[in-house]
Amino acid sequence: MRAALLQLTSSDDPQTNLRVTSELIRRAASDGAGLILTPEVTNCVSSSRTHQQTVLRHQSDDPTLEGLREDAARLGVWLLIGSLALKADPPEERFLNRSFLIAPDGSIAAYYDKLHMFDVQVTETETYKESAGFAPGSRAVVAPSPFGAIGMSVCYDVRFAYLYRKLAQAGAEILTVPAAFSPATGPMHWEPLLRARAIETGCYVLAPAQGGQHPASRGRSRTTYGHSLAVSPWGEVILDAGSEFGVHLVDLDLSNVAKARHKIPSLQHDRDFIGPA
Repeated sequence: MRAALLQLTSSDDPQTNLRVTSELIRRAASDGAGLILTPEVTNCVSSSRTHQQTVLRHQSDDPTLEGLREDAARLGVWLLIGSLALKADPPEERFLNRSFLIAPDGSIAAYYDKLHMFDVQVTETETYKESAGFAPGSRAVVAPSPFGAIGMSVCYDVRFAYLYRKLAQAGAEILTVPAAFSPATGPMHWEPLLRARAIETGCYVLAPAQGGQHPASRGRSRTTYGHSLAVSPWGEVILDAGSEFGVHLVDLDLSNVAKARHKIPSLQHDRDFIGPA
């Protein structure tokens, strides 16, 4: 099975981002990819809540979601939209950070709202409080596909190993971790965390990422780490996109999931225990 990880440098203009993303999806499909994955906040990277309030839409009328569903149907591919920033329905005033799995007929096969909010101070000058602008999700999702069951997550979720263990024990063979990772933490944490999630679960991990300096018409411009990664069920990095924008292809053999889990059947070895107090 051939997958394509798209590494983007999305701006705060959803229309421009849709054109760029659609072109890369067409290129990936022409290169034989049956599963194509985009990064977190594919439609809009912005630090301005005012700007987001102006340009973001609800799921029912979001042009990026509509356009990418049409792309999937036209090309006959599975598409993991890493996430879209969307307006929520009242009474929730915050936005949603929602990942979508789109089937080859353009239908929404599954969706997942990011569970863990990035509320951190990574340096003296770089602080994030995602929960101020985005509402956290409340459910884990494993979606069937012809390539194997897909466990969905987004970016900061990668630091919470219990989520991925639950996904794998529920049948996931592929874990998706679309991201817009901070360059302050990326060099030390990004690859080790993704490799750990693969090793712990015996899953393939596919992590398409935003990378570079993101154009902004309002507010502070963001920089993201890039390095879209694919990791085998044994923990080997089989794709690292580095800082390169565009389409990155990787061939997966799902029999490697069973092989890894046969060698190290740790998903079957949970034990109840007491404490710590």
